Amino acid sequence: MTDPTQSPTHPLAFLAAFGAGGLLSLMVLFNGTLAQYGSLLFSSWVPHATGTVAALIALAILRPGRTSKVRPPLWSYAGGLSGAVTVMATSYALNTPLALSGTLAIGLAGQMVFSLIADARGLFGLRQRMPGARDMAALALIVTGSLVLIFLGGAA
Repeated sequence: MTDPTQSPTHPLAFLAAFGAGGLLSLMVLFNGTLAQYGSLLFSSWVPHATGTVAALIALAILRPGRTSKVRPPLWSYAGGLSGAVTVMATSYALNTPLALSGTLAIGLAGQMVFSLIADARGLFGLRQRMPGARDMAALALIVTGSLVLIFLGGAA
């Protein structure tokens, strides 16, 4: 049952999330290819340097204003560090028998587990929300689907 205090999710949010998933797949493929020809550090450095240049160009062109006068919490700046480690981990996993689909399937399961823990504990300023039966069923389906994909889908 949906929380009556929340407004319904705009369909564009679903489209954005779906598109981001497709872009994530491309990113993992590109970074894994860089790792194959260089190293895990190289596969992390190149996209972060490219992203920095792209962001600086976008900032120069768009000149966005701050949406809040309050500074973000210090821990929120660690996204780049977790991004660098994520790139190296997926670049490594991509170049194993897991391949792209297995890497992303297991990655999705890891995202789901961490997200449920973060929701339940109210980590990083999130509104605390205890996982329900639907959350656990979704997690079970994702993990089961990942295992089927890896062990029965030719990835192992």
